[in-house]
Amino acid sequence: MTTDTTHKNRVLIGKAGLDGHDRGAKVIARALRDHGFEVIYTGIRRTPEEIAAAAIQEDVAAVGLSSLSGAHLRLFPAVVEALRQAGASDIPVLGGGVIPREDVPLLIEAGITEIFTPGTSVATIVKAFTEACATHRSGRTL
Repeated sequence: MTTDTTHKNRVLIGKAGLDGHDRGAKVIARALRDHGFEVIYTGIRRTPEEIAAAAIQEDVAAVGLSSLSGAHLRLFPAVVEALRQAGASDIPVLGGGVIPREDVPLLIEAGITEIFTPGTSVATIVKAFTEACATHRSGRTL
């Protein structure tokens, strides 16, 4: 895979629902920024529709979601659906947080590109976001 050094990967990190625990989201946002990404952080307690609208308005190549509240099975797919409804189903959505292993296949089936659970290395997360952004720019689906 060739790296496009002239294009800065632009991503959005969001916290949907009532989950107010955002340390993990901020750690990932900073790690992505430290690896050359342009990061937009929506802050906490956003609706799926707000996250989708911000992703479109900011013209991002990928969306990262964080959940520590246990609402990931409802909220992550709701963001995918909000993007689809807004005509932006080509924007990949990646998610992470305290997510039981048995929920991962359900989230993948619902359209989430990658799921990161506690202990996932920053290198793995950066690589997944890099690939998601490259896929979005090339027009391919993941």
